[in-house]
Amino acid sequence: MADIGKYNTLRIVKFTDFGVYLDGAELGEILLPRRYVRADLRVGDRVEVFLYLDSEDRLVATTEKPLALVGEFAHLKVKAVNDVGAFLDWGLSKDLLVPFREQRMPMAEGRSYFVFLYLDGASRRIAASARLNKFIDPAPPAYAEGQEVDLLIVKRTDLGFSAIINNSHWGVIYENEIFQDLFVGQKVKGYVKKIREDQKIDLRLQKSGYGKVLDLNERILQALRDNGGFLEITDHSPPEKIKDRFGTSKKAFKMAVGALYKRRLIALEDKGLRLIEENKRPG
Repeated sequence: MADIGKYNTLRIVKFTDFGVYLDGAELGEILLPRRYVRADLRVGDRVEVFLYLDSEDRLVATTEKPLALVGEFAHLKVKAVNDVGAFLDWGLSKDLLVPFREQRMPMAEGRSYFVFLYLDGASRRIAASARLNKFIDPAPPAYAEGQEVDLLIVKRTDLGFSAIINNSHWGVIYENEIFQDLFVGQKVKGYVKKIREDQKIDLRLQKSGYGKVLDLNERILQALRDNGGFLEITDHSPPEKIKDRFGTSKKAFKMAVGALYKRRLIALEDKGLRLIEENKRPG
């Protein structure tokens, strides 16, 4: 089944002067305009395309990559506003409409807003809404503690940052869990720290416990390799310097350095860490 607003891999049915037609199953044959057709393609080949309605409400395919798909939240910039609504730049030639009824406040040209992309059931048009909570999953979260998730950073708060998890739930990253630069609109990997009794979700940006140390171990070793085997940083360095260099807390850094030292992979010197050459490590 082919889905509008998603990526689909469809079979080429026939060639014409203005493009190729793809088999869209129950959606019928779908045009992929000539400018997107590679010279090496033949009838029967399969092509990954994005499906949407063009400015004349015809179903078409493109190999261009939009900034977001139907069912996703995104941070997009307004290109124009008219008496229909606001039009967002989402990476395609046809801009994305946010109807007035789906705006929390009047949108202004040149500003960026968080929206959710949805498919209008009647018209089959892709549109967007700034009323985010309409599209947050009301079901209790089923994440496991420590689970890796995709995060969209939405807002800076007094506690830290609020983020949307896996295009489904709200979560919070507390200030004392942040050891890297974050900005609104950023997409990052994160981890579920805890699901509270009120079903709210606490997040962290690093793996917890042993997994976090293992990941940091490799980053320290790679940094040493990239810097000729020496780093002017130690477990006595200021927390700010450690955070800027490795995006982690001083406590986690000390644990990682200790683990690497015990494995005789590094030497601790007064002014920094030195990588022990492989042929000089004890067997």
